[in-house]
Amino acid sequence: MGSSAQEIANLVYRYAELVDLGDFAGVGELFTYASVSSNVSPDVREGADAVRRQLEEWTRRHEDGTPRTKHLTTNLIIDVDEGKGRALCRSYYCVLQQVGALQLQPIAAGRYHDEFRRIGGVWWFTKRHYINEMVGDVSAHLLQRLV
Repeated sequence: MGSSAQEIANLVYRYAELVDLGDFAGVGELFTYASVSSNVSPDVREGADAVRRQLEEWTRRHEDGTPRTKHLTTNLIIDVDEGKGRALCRSYYCVLQQVGALQLQPIAAGRYHDEFRRIGGVWWFTKRHYINEMVGDVSAHLLQRLV
């Protein structure tokens, strides 16, 4: 096992990998102990099943079973309190998509504000707040309209 900061970074990166693979159940598992919110909706999703359902309700999967996206997560700023077994992370994200006639392009960008807790010696998400700042053509990505 690596340092706490590396384990937390790996959770952030694992989220991107699982979403891009279309593994919404796997994404949900990452948020077993977490609440998820955003700046574009008053809704708060709690736990694995709620997060999985949100992805299934909102994210279009294409013929290969994936959303045909690449989530790029950068600029991780991780603050760990080892004694309390808690951590914070702020990061940027940019979502790229290419599908059918839609050329490779950025479709969304913003920030994640995450909180983590060590449970049974393992780091887990306890909170994720999406801050959507830039939205492009999400017609081939979302099943619902952003407010």
